[in-house]
Amino acid sequence: MAQYFEVHPQQPQIRLLKQAAEILHRGGIAAIPTDSSYALVCHLDDKSAVDNLRRIRGVDERHHLSLLCRDLSELANYARVDNQQYRLLKLATPGPYAFILEATKEVPRRVSHPSRRTIGLRVPDNVVTQALLEQMGQPLLATTLILPGEDDPLNDPHEIREKLEKRVQVIVDAGACQLEPTTVIDLSEGEAKLVRQGRGDVSVLGLVF
Repeated sequence: MAQYFEVHPQQPQIRLLKQAAEILHRGGIAAIPTDSSYALVCHLDDKSAVDNLRRIRGVDERHHLSLLCRDLSELANYARVDNQQYRLLKLATPGPYAFILEATKEVPRRVSHPSRRTIGLRVPDNVVTQALLEQMGQPLLATTLILPGEDDPLNDPHEIREKLEKRVQVIVDAGACQLEPTTVIDLSEGEAKLVRQGRGDVSVLGLVF
């Protein structure tokens, strides 16, 4: 059964997030709020946890997972970014955007795209997510909480508990999130390509698709 932590959306109880981080460090899967929708997250370096996360989400190794980072300095450890890309990332972070970038050697091969050696990265603009990342001391591997056969992400923590309490180890309830997933932009091949239009407005980044 999943641990269920109710936290304040603007002043989350750090003791509860510390417990959630400890479970994640031990290989657990968590459902957490972000600035776009609820997400499933796990420890980057735990193969079993990554496999379980993909199984719950119903995706294979070709589906881009994202690293949730605290800031751009942390992101730079996991992706190769040129000056033009960095300026774009600076405009978009923190915020509801995920960027597909060329992965560095710091990213385990099993979590990057098997043929392209790319990874999704983002810096979420959410107090609870940022506080959990602070307790983790490192990025979390994440995917939007959309269950197999569904089109929309889960938004109600009580519904998440009802459907996933036997499949995840932690549910962090900070109330309802946005219902839109992130906007995904591929920067791995030079010119920016829109992969998915979500909550993030691409026009504020100066991009036209």
